[in-house]
Amino acid sequence: MAQWEMLQNLDSPFQDQLHELYSNSLLPMDVRQHLAVWIEDQNWQEAALGNDAAMANMLFFHFLDQLNSECGRCSQDSEYFLLQHNLRKFYRDIQALPTGSTQLAEMIFNLLLEEKRILTWAQRAQLEQQEPAPEAPGESQQHELDSRILKLQAMKEKLVKSISQLKDQQDVFCFRYNIEKSVRTPSLDPRQTRQMDILQETLNELDRQRKEVLDASKALLGQLTTLIELLLPKLEEWKVQQQKACIGAPPVGGLEQLEKWFTDGAKLLFHLRQLLKELKELSHMVSYQGDPLNKGVDLREAQVTELLQRLLHRAFVVESQPCMPQTLHRPLILKTGSKFTVRTRLLVRLQEGNESLTAEVSVDRNSPKSQGFRKFNILTSNQKTLTPEKGQTQGLIWDFGYLTLVEQRSGGSGKGNSKGPLSVTEELHIISFTVKYTFQGLKQELTTDTLPVVIISNMNQLSIAWASVLWFNLLSSNPQDQQFFSNPPKAPWNLLGPALSWQFSSYVNRGLDSDQLGMLRDKLFGQNSKTEGASLSWVDFIKRESPPGKLPFWTWLDKILDLVHDHLKDLWKDGRIMGFVSRNQVRRLLKKTVSGTFLLRFSETLEGGITCSWVEHQDDDEVLINSVQPFTKEVLQSLPLTKIISQYQMLTEENIPENPLRFLYPRIPRDEAFGCYSQEKINPEERKKYLKHKLIFVSNRQVDELQQLPELKLEPELESLGFTSGPEHGPGLDLEPLLEAGLDLSMEPTLERTLERTLGEVSQGVLEPHPGPQLQLEPIPELDVQAMPEPDLPYDLRHLNTEDMEIFRNSMRIEEIMPNGDPLLPCQNTMDEADVFSPSHFYADGPLSPSDY
Repeated sequence: MAQWEMLQNLDSPFQDQLHELYSNSLLPMDVRQHLAVWIEDQNWQEAALGNDAAMANMLFFHFLDQLNSECGRCSQDSEYFLLQHNLRKFYRDIQALPTGSTQLAEMIFNLLLEEKRILTWAQRAQLEQQEPAPEAPGESQQHELDSRILKLQAMKEKLVKSISQLKDQQDVFCFRYNIEKSVRTPSLDPRQTRQMDILQETLNELDRQRKEVLDASKALLGQLTTLIELLLPKLEEWKVQQQKACIGAPPVGGLEQLEKWFTDGAKLLFHLRQLLKELKELSHMVSYQGDPLNKGVDLREAQVTELLQRLLHRAFVVESQPCMPQTLHRPLILKTGSKFTVRTRLLVRLQEGNESLTAEVSVDRNSPKSQGFRKFNILTSNQKTLTPEKGQTQGLIWDFGYLTLVEQRSGGSGKGNSKGPLSVTEELHIISFTVKYTFQGLKQELTTDTLPVVIISNMNQLSIAWASVLWFNLLSSNPQDQQFFSNPPKAPWNLLGPALSWQFSSYVNRGLDSDQLGMLRDKLFGQNSKTEGASLSWVDFIKRESPPGKLPFWTWLDKILDLVHDHLKDLWKDGRIMGFVSRNQVRRLLKKTVSGTFLLRFSETLEGGITCSWVEHQDDDEVLINSVQPFTKEVLQSLPLTKIISQYQMLTEENIPENPLRFLYPRIPRDEAFGCYSQEKINPEERKKYLKHKLIFVSNRQVDELQQLPELKLEPELESLGFTSGPEHGPGLDLEPLLEAGLDLSMEPTLERTLERTLGEVSQGVLEPHPGPQLQLEPIPELDVQAMPEPDLPYDLRHLNTEDMEIFRNSMRIEEIMPNGDPLLPCQNTMDEADVFSPSHFYADGPLSPSDY
């Protein structure tokens, strides 16, 4: 239907020519359009120009069947009433033709030829009208290939005409030769001599035409070879783009254009192959000394067959790489026992009318011989059959939608042996597909392979498996190298940086800018490293733990990616989150802004955490940069970050709550930046029954209040909804044994810039702070279980009975209870750590402390 579709897109003058063509034709235009696919797929040329009437008769009766069946379908829908009428009329008209089959074939062949002529003129006119303005390389190459194919089709038509003339000339020679042979006498009759001269001239003309036809076939073959040499790099380019798209690069275009070019090239080659067979038959009928067809035809036929085989083998491709439905954003990772999909396509869309094509799938056809390499079988059916009907409508596509892998058992029992030199997530497996293809007597076994896949047995391995897929497809020059991770190469930053950005652009709809990539580069290589020539090893990327936080780089980044996708996608897409920015850079950015300016950045020490940092200018010109304890997915599941920001409260020295977050960096008002994300729907009926309530996060600015445990503030109405109050401990803080022992606890009054948040719930915005007693923490060498209760302790702990507690029965020492010394409170720093810059691929801005997020 490609030709008819192109005709419909022509300019008005050429469409007028098309209307004029069909106004004088027996074939109605709407019938031509309705049966466009079937009409263009038939060999009308052979039926019209060939000597065998069987082909014309076969097409004639097939056409009648098509008209009859389509007429039956149209009768079921009143919208096709006019089309049904034209189908019936044409059905009767062609049956009334004197020589129905031949006239029908000649009519349609001439119509298709005229359509091609109109199309060619239109394309030439379009090229002439176009200015020599610079056009995209892809478009110019597409025009070049289209024009080449049109030129080749014209050369083929000319060759067909030349062979037809050659057949006529050979018939004339055979006729004269037979006449001369029957009347030949030994006398030297001048008439007979003249007849012999005419016969010799006829033979000379036959020889000349044979040489011309052979030269024309040679020229056509040469042009077809050039066309294939242009098409194959196009396919390789598509495969490279597909490989990059699998790891997050912009998606690759479809195969429809390549399929059209490959199919047109294959049609020309198959037609040339048939023409060469006709020439061989002519040579067998009439042969003479010095006949150019004796050796020339066999040589051309061998070259055409070789070119066809090359084209067919390369045209069988994997259109969609293996992927599980639950992890569409991460293809090439399969889990044993889970279904996955994969699609293959033969770009040469030619199939015998009665020949079904079956594709068979296998795993690791040529698996490595290394010890411990796992082997897998296809648990479900490993075959897919494509009928001619489906192939004609959808193309030669084998869509495997329910494949499942199962690991082979070693020794007949137990699980397969996976103890090899490579880990499970570094093993690469290849899935292969085989099709036995037959067309016009040419039989070929076609094979194609997927990109290497990683097969896991547990979804916990998904993150590391994706790192393997990313590293392989970014760096491997051989897509079939299953031993890639035996010695994985280093990744240069100019390749790794864009690949990291692809992870965000493909999964959360926004990539990383130059500043964010710069922060990641400094984290990997250090601030003083040179970007040129910087490269990262596979071990440093995935396995080696380094400060800060002792998190592998990929684990840290992948957790952030999941956090953004699950809870922060809109904010990230709209650029509200700065994300990847170091603590030093935060200070440099915020200290030049007004008080209350804040930004959102990812924690460098927690897995999947985001924090808010803001600036405060003191009266003495001191600049304070505050950061709240990072929010993780557990917190954001209960309360969106937009609500946390809009409702965040900090208690002043007078216990008055206020929101210190006023402007999103550089100076966007908070409500303007986040108001569109936190619009709530109010149910009037519910509003009548209950007071409105909301969850908020509260940070305490007062020194004595910073030193108390966070507590959940509940209003009476909320208690009726099932909320219970209780202490919420900060990270690494466990005071229970000390309180039970009746210890005198206190804190040094130091204000830390990382504020510990407290989750509270208030009704109608009413906040009632509950400051706790001041706690003093002093070193205690020994524990005295009979000591009098400290008056500074809360009332419920002053008379705590410790006699029945096991840890106090044998006068245990405090060193036995807390062998690592006193616990660190959230406001304390570990000053005994060395203040050094880390030379590893993680770069620390300063001394690591529990308060650095």
